[in-house]
Amino acid sequence: QVQLVESGGGLVQPGGSLRLFCASSGSRFDYDVMGWYRQAPGKQRELVAFFTATGRTNYAESVKGRFTISGDNIKNTVSLQMNNLKPEDTTVYYCYGNWGSRTYWGQGTQVTVSS
Repeated sequence: QVQLVESGGGLVQPGGSLRLFCASSGSRFDYDVMGWYRQAPGKQRELVAFFTATGRTNYAESVKGRFTISGDNIKNTVSLQMNNLKPEDTTVYYCYGNWGSRTYWGQGTQVTVSS
């Protein structure tokens, strides 16, 4: 059973930065894709960014130019560097990973952007 554990969330002022980190364990294989979703109360889940085993990345339009995702599919980890954070980035961020046809999720980490 694959487990994903996030860290790095917290409270930051508008314009500040945070780095989220997600580590996986329990898989004998390297991941195909790892990334981050976020979901605010009452809103649809939004794909923030993902990183593939081949090094391809993809970002939501709302975070392009501000967030950078990086991954290591040997260590099975993924990071999300978030710069120039805005109040609308406030929500819970969930790490996910695809191993073959199965998707696994972390427990979520809260990011709050407020002055």
